[in-house]
Amino acid sequence: MSHAADLPLFVAIPVALLVLAGAVLTLIGSLGLIRLKSFYERLHAPTLGTSFGIACTLLASILFFSVQQSRLVVHEVLIGILVVITTPVTLMLVGRAALHRDRQEGQQEVPPSAAPTSPPE
Repeated sequence: MSHAADLPLFVAIPVALLVLAGAVLTLIGSLGLIRLKSFYERLHAPTLGTSFGIACTLLASILFFSVQQSRLVVHEVLIGILVVITTPVTLMLVGRAALHRDRQEGQQEVPPSAAPTSPPE
């Protein structure tokens, strides 16, 4: 059983605000995924929502469990590091794959690939 009801008010309020902020940021990213028109526009909004939303949620978790266990709990930092590293890399790979596919299909809206430059002689 959790002892969350015993959490002091000066900790409960920031934890609640951080969880709420994380949820709102994630919701905004999800709405951006639905509302934006092109695939390339849709890539950006969920990535920001995920990064900033998870940051607020992890800060709330660190604060809650540090006070709950009377010691500094930083296991969530590893989760944050992994999310911050993997989210932009995933965005880049998905974007490049879509760009490659669109170029192969001859889409007109996609910019042409840059011609490789020859080294100076």
